[in-house]
Amino acid sequence: NYPVAYAKFSEYLKQTNNQDSATAYYCGIAADEVKKYAEAVTFFDIAIQKKFNIGNAYARKALALDAQKKTAEYVATLEEGLKVDPKNKTMVKNYGLHYLKAGLAAQKAGKAEEAEDCFKKVIPLDHKQYKTNALYSLGVLCYNDGANILKKAAPLANSDADKYAAEKEKADGRFKEALDYLEEAAKISPENENVKKMLPQVKAVMK
Repeated sequence: NYPVAYAKFSEYLKQTNNQDSATAYYCGIAADEVKKYAEAVTFFDIAIQKKFNIGNAYARKALALDAQKKTAEYVATLEEGLKVDPKNKTMVKNYGLHYLKAGLAAQKAGKAEEAEDCFKKVIPLDHKQYKTNALYSLGVLCYNDGANILKKAAPLANSDADKYAAEKEKADGRFKEALDYLEEAAKISPENENVKKMLPQVKAVMK
């Protein structure tokens, strides 16, 4: 009975000047269940300040912010929380998912640099699938970038050999980055079909 729990917990916290961190945490859960998300954030903040069940308090605070569509605060809370509890499964999952989605959206919109930054944020996470996806996406991004550089430079091959050589060097650098990302992905997930298909493609253009 979450409405009653919320009423009783919040009344008790009022009377005790928010000193009871465990009650604050459970009051946050009750607030969340009755869709009082702003109040839930306040109670989880008390638990965080008093270091009660701190990883889960951060994870739940983030979800209450997400429910209010406060994306910037949601992400900032996850970042803060992961510094305190880097292996918290809920935070790892939500943070990874946020940046994988943001990276793919940026990629679709043709914002390659923004996409690259997003995918790089996923790599340090302790999550096999998300890490593999991010490394694969970075590999594809770098490969495509290298291919575009070469395509634009092609007409220079006959007209300006030096400029073409400089552009080719730039493209080769991107292909090397792509290979590094994909090889790292292959180490983590040797069974991944996408990575298996992409690796020979990158190696072929580097010959």
